[in-house]
Amino acid sequence: MILDNLEYINVQKQVTDFPKHYHETFCISLIHKGIEQIELESQSIFSEKGCITITNPYEIHSNPLIDSTSQVEFDTIYISKDVMKYLFNGKNITFVNRKINNKNANQLFRLLKNAIIINDIPTIENLLFQFVATLKHYSQEKKEEYSELNFNSLHNVSSYIDNNISSKFCLDKLSKIANLNKYGFAKKFKASTGMTPMNYILMKKIFSSKQLITKNTDLTQIAFDYEFSDLAHFSNTFKRYVGISPKMYQKSISSIL
Repeated sequence: MILDNLEYINVQKQVTDFPKHYHETFCISLIHKGIEQIELESQSIFSEKGCITITNPYEIHSNPLIDSTSQVEFDTIYISKDVMKYLFNGKNITFVNRKINNKNANQLFRLLKNAIIINDIPTIENLLFQFVATLKHYSQEKKEEYSELNFNSLHNVSSYIDNNISSKFCLDKLSKIANLNKYGFAKKFKASTGMTPMNYILMKKIFSSKQLITKNTDLTQIAFDYEFSDLAHFSNTFKRYVGISPKMYQKSISSIL
């Protein structure tokens, strides 16, 4: 089995909101401290210590803090849609229950996390099958394949952003591509995607740059390559969308054997 996009991160003392974003993977978290809030289009989910939470691929959500003094700590494992499909015997699935209280699932999550950290492939594969088996009850089959957001008539803008993601963007240029005025473009973009153009672009920049980070990457160079003003600007934005700084993310990669 190819373990595409199987990744683990640990978030300590989250003290800022996560803005609207989505993942191309299943995002599965185990809460260790505080209360996590997941704000979906039509649902708010509050999960306390010991809960597992799940968001599906391309599902737009934000994670506001409950209050300014709240500190949330959690582990997250990202599982690609292709791996999840393989684990469910070729079926696409979607999770309809997002807050899960299951002691067996929690234990398997921890064991899987430890196997990912030491890159023990046979153990990862074995634990993945066990872990998703405990989650099957909370899922249902999804008839269609997962796909990117529906940009309606803005696909030319979406393609332009994807093809030039490391460039600097402005509303004037994007609205001209869409043949709309700035106000009309921003309104239509948000109606189509659920995000403002700049929110969407920052998210795409961060997740694109994240894929380039290795244990030897020059983070300052990445910051400039993606048109951030400096490393601090890149680091702050990265942390808002990922939960940890690029330096901490790089360190976590380096620690994997």
